[in-house]
Amino acid sequence: MNIRIGTRGSALALWQTEFVENSLKRHFPELQIERIIIKTEGDRDQKTSLTQMGGQGVFTKTIEQALLDGRIDVAVHSLKDLPSTMPEELMLAAVPERGPVEDVLVTPQGKGLSELPAGATVATGSIRRRCQLLQMRPDLKLVDLRGNIHTRLRKLHEQNLDGIIMARAALLRLNIEDVHYRVFAPQEMIPAVGQGAIGIQIRANDERTAQWVSAINHEPTRQAVTAERTVLRVLDTGCQFPMGAFGQVKNGTLELVAFVGSMD
Repeated sequence: MNIRIGTRGSALALWQTEFVENSLKRHFPELQIERIIIKTEGDRDQKTSLTQMGGQGVFTKTIEQALLDGRIDVAVHSLKDLPSTMPEELMLAAVPERGPVEDVLVTPQGKGLSELPAGATVATGSIRRRCQLLQMRPDLKLVDLRGNIHTRLRKLHEQNLDGIIMARAALLRLNIEDVHYRVFAPQEMIPAVGQGAIGIQIRANDERTAQWVSAINHEPTRQAVTAERTVLRVLDTGCQFPMGAFGQVKNGTLELVAFVGSMD
């Protein structure tokens, strides 16, 4: 029983892939897993802003193509990177239990947003985060931020920034403890669609692989992110306009909050 899993090569992507591999192994100890690292457009170009690159699919299209070509059997994605529509030959086969969804403000001294000085410089590569930050603090100077997690943290000090915005899940999953941060509640800064969740994508006609990966699906998480992705698909904003959504299942009821902002 062999399976080939495709993933990006970043530390966070490799953590996610190892999590999926270990989860599969618990259910299918005999499964032989080959990990295949794939460099995406977003990995190759870490200088151009994601908005200028078109946003949608810059971290997923190359991996999806490997899936379509039969070079891999499973694609592991940060679900927030996966467009809400995909080639009909592919399917989102499983979503494991979600991790933390919140955004955080990382600062050198651990200050909260209200404690930053007037005109403080805060970095983020997300127009969703920019929009919500300016709603809370219109005086902030916002600058773009690209690179992997450790690169972003290094830029906080090298560029003398007052703060950077990151996903809490990334810090926790990579066991990054030597930073000071404040957590935004999901209702305060609405997360990206699928934030904190891992998406497992396969070929739609691959019944064998579907049986394996379905064993690690977490249905409440899947229901929540499906609702979020439906909002994204209906609004069809891609990554070109500020948009966020957060769904959760409570006592059998799905609750969903969402927002769409403007570029100005």
